[in-house]
Amino acid sequence: MSWRKVKLGEVCLIEKGNIGILKAIPGEFPLVVTSEERKTHNEFQFDGEAVIIPLVSGTGHGHASIKRIHFQTGKFAVGSILCAVIPKDKSILSAEFLYRYLDLKKEDELVSRMKGMANVTLPMKEIAQIEIPLPPINEQVNFIEQFANLELHNEELSTELTYQEDLLKQLRQSFLREAMQGKLVKQDKKDGNAKELLQKVNAEKKKHLPPINEEEIPFPIPENWIWCRGDVVAIYIDPQPSHRTPPVSKDGVPYIAMSDIRKNGSLDFASARKVSLSVLEEHKNRYTLKVGDFIFGKIGTIGKPVLLPEPFNYTLCANVILIQPNRNIIDDKYLYYFLSSPIAERFLIEKKSTTSYPVFGMHKARNMLIPLPPFKEQKRIVKKLAEVMNLCEELKTTITNNQNYTDQLLQVALKDALQMKVSEPLIEAD
Repeated sequence: MSWRKVKLGEVCLIEKGNIGILKAIPGEFPLVVTSEERKTHNEFQFDGEAVIIPLVSGTGHGHASIKRIHFQTGKFAVGSILCAVIPKDKSILSAEFLYRYLDLKKEDELVSRMKGMANVTLPMKEIAQIEIPLPPINEQVNFIEQFANLELHNEELSTELTYQEDLLKQLRQSFLREAMQGKLVKQDKKDGNAKELLQKVNAEKKKHLPPINEEEIPFPIPENWIWCRGDVVAIYIDPQPSHRTPPVSKDGVPYIAMSDIRKNGSLDFASARKVSLSVLEEHKNRYTLKVGDFIFGKIGTIGKPVLLPEPFNYTLCANVILIQPNRNIIDDKYLYYFLSSPIAERFLIEKKSTTSYPVFGMHKARNMLIPLPPFKEQKRIVKKLAEVMNLCEELKTTITNNQNYTDQLLQVALKDALQMKVSEPLIEAD
C-alpha cells in the first residue's frame, strides 16, 4: 500500500485545552503546559494518545516561535493555551508518528502558520490545514522504531561529548589553579620580588589595610610572591551605589547587568534596558572606564568576571562591581584570570552571604586574598594562560561541531525516512 497525503483536520480531532495553568489544582493527572516539565491537575480532560501543540508564541514580543510540542499518553489535562491533536483512528494514524513528524517540521508547518503582530498565536483552523504524509500503519511503526534507535545512538554520542566538555572545563580550571600557585611557568630569580610592588601602594591605603593572618593563607606560594588584599591591587567601585534603578529611556544608553552577559562572556547590548544619557554623564563624574577594566557579579550571579569592551558608551547596574586594576602593581589580565580561577571561586562560595539571595559585597571583594607574583612573572603567566586557553577553545569548538554534526545527522536520517511517494489523491473529508 502506497503512502498518501492528508490534512490533519481530516484524520484528527483538534481540541483546545480547558485548564487555566495558574488555576490548576495539583492532583494525580499530568497537566501538559508549554514548558518541558509537566504540571499536575486533579481532573483529566483526555484519555489516550495525543500530540499537544502550543497556540501562543514561546517568545512573545511579536515574534513567532514554538519551543516544543509534546506527545502525551494516558489520562491527562491540557493547559488552555495549548491544544490536543488526536488521531480519529489508531489503525490509520499513530499519534507518536504524527508527533515525530510535526516535531521535525515544526518551523515549516507550525511556526509559519502563526498569526498576529503583538500577540502571535497559532489558530487551530490552521493546524487542521496541515498536510502530512500517511504511510501504512506498519511503516509508521517501523519509523517510530527507527527513530528510537537513532535517538538512542545520538544520546550516547551526546553523553560522550558532554563528558569531553566536562573534562575540558576541568582542564581549564587546572591550568588556572596551577598558574595562581606558581606552578604554570618556571620561576626566575631575575623577575625580582613581588614585595617591591607594594612600595607603589600609597601610604594612606597601607594604613587602612587589615593584616593578613597565617591561618587565612590557603596554600604556599613561591618565595618571591606575596599575598595581598584585593584593595591593594585594584580600585573597586559600586557603579550604582543608591541601588535605585534609573527609569527606562527608549533612546537612552544600555544599562548593563549580569543578565546581559552572554555565555561567551561578551555583553549583549540588545537585551540591556536603556536609561537616560544623563545617567551615563553622572557616572562619568564618579569613574572613567579604561581598557582592561572588568565587572564582577555581586548579587545573584556571584563572580564571573567580564572584560568591558570599547567604546564605553554604556553604564553599569548596581548588581555588579567595577574593578579597575592598579596597572603599576598587577597586570589586568592576571587579575582577570585569578578571579576566573577555582581559587577565587572557593573564596566566593565561602564568603558569600547565607541569605536566599546570594550577595558578595564590596567589603568582601576588597579583602579577598590574592597571590601576587613579580610583574615580569605575571606577564609570563598571562602569556602562557592565553596559549593554553586558546588551545582549550579550539578543543571546545571541535566538541561543539561534533555535537552539531550528530544532531544534523539525526535530522537528515529522520527526514530521509519520511520521504514519501504520493501516488494517490488527498483523502476526501469525512
